[in-house]
Amino acid sequence: MFDVGYILNNILTTPLPSIRSINDLDVFIWGTVLIYLLIGAGIFFTLRLGFIQILQFPHMIKVMLKSRGGSQDGITSFQAFCTSLAARVGTGNMAGVALALYLGGPGAIFWMWLIALIGMATSFAESTLAQAYKKRDSHGNFRGGPAYYMQYGLGKRWMGIAFSLCLILAFGLIFNAVQANSIAVAFNVAFGVPDYVVGIILVTTTSLIIFGGIKTISRFAELVVPFMALVYLLVALYVCVINYDKLPSVFMQIIDSALGITQVGAGALGYAVGQALIEGIKRGLFSNEAGMGSAANAAATATPNPPHPASQGYVQMLGVFVDTMVICTATAALILLSQQLVPGSGLTSIALTQAALVEHIGQGGAIFIAIAILFFAFTSIVANYSYAESNLLFLKHDDKTGLLIFRFLVLAMVMFGALAKVKVVWTLANVSMGFMAIINIIALFMLSGVVVWLAKDYNNQRKQGLVPTFDKSKHPKLSKEVDPSAW
Repeated sequence: MFDVGYILNNILTTPLPSIRSINDLDVFIWGTVLIYLLIGAGIFFTLRLGFIQILQFPHMIKVMLKSRGGSQDGITSFQAFCTSLAARVGTGNMAGVALALYLGGPGAIFWMWLIALIGMATSFAESTLAQAYKKRDSHGNFRGGPAYYMQYGLGKRWMGIAFSLCLILAFGLIFNAVQANSIAVAFNVAFGVPDYVVGIILVTTTSLIIFGGIKTISRFAELVVPFMALVYLLVALYVCVINYDKLPSVFMQIIDSALGITQVGAGALGYAVGQALIEGIKRGLFSNEAGMGSAANAAATATPNPPHPASQGYVQMLGVFVDTMVICTATAALILLSQQLVPGSGLTSIALTQAALVEHIGQGGAIFIAIAILFFAFTSIVANYSYAESNLLFLKHDDKTGLLIFRFLVLAMVMFGALAKVKVVWTLANVSMGFMAIINIIALFMLSGVVVWLAKDYNNQRKQGLVPTFDKSKHPKLSKEVDPSAW
């Protein structure tokens, strides 16, 4: 029997760790603080928005299908969606899922699904706010995100500065080194390509895209991300088809491991389910980024269709769904349909995913994973840069020299990542991203009234048979805070 009280009691009565190093701080933030905050935010917005991610799912698909349209003075909602998905879908979708399965068992996938489901409401909130408080820069592009709604919605620029600094450090610099490292390792193992050669190629291709500006980045994401995701899903679908007879047992294995249906004894049940719950939540939150404030930076750059902030919230909700419910599930299927998941074997992370695919389709699986990592990780580098650029411009408006220096610094970090071991800087990035998420969630709670008003305004217009259009004069406070050149 699934003893919720037993599990929660063990989690809640666990003493706080002694924080003596950056590793301890990383464990404390991701293992305690963010689990409560992000789950709490997901449940809070799910209830306040009336289970929007479930009841409005068909409309979410409808808005996505129309998202390629929009005015000509910005990027489309679909391009913004692809940019955010490029950042979300990275090596974590292959390595992170494998690690969750190794540490938490098959049940971790169930909790990843659940955290994605409630996280969709949080994603709606942050993306809708990012649209409402976006600004038009000197080049006519839209910029926005948590830093902007912290300053203009809450009147707290210091809060926006703190958020921006954390994002620039984590996404703009360190994560790009980590992604480059993943590509270099994969290509060295699969093809024997020297790390420095991979580094030079990555720096060259990255520079061609990031020096082209936000519109070039969005066009690149629009072309590459759908192709990248589709090919990966087709391979996973092929594996599922050739193993169709095993699918029911795999599904039952996930449910059984998550809820402890057949375990005997409260101690064994509590430990097994608790491990699955914690690992699933941690990896799920890390993968879909709902509540972290990162994807909201991409959401703000779009000219939405219909022309209302909430329409971009609907589009970005789908990003969480695709990342976890579709792509992460595909990775889980590849692994669970194989014989490679052996507790205590030491085979984990990307090596586990690679071994599973080799079992299914032969040695070509190792090459496919290397190529998949190239696409997943490279698009993440480009999207991460776009997030950092928006926040750099928030700190120093139209600082062309500073932006140029930052671009070269990003390229240097890409080269560094291809050549160096990045375990320590990965931990630093985790801590920085953790603080970024904490700041963002606090702001979301403080602006929750605006989110609810925007959602109701959008849906009331739909009920009247109108195309939802944002009329800021209906909300006196918003009318004073939003950029008239943006709305």
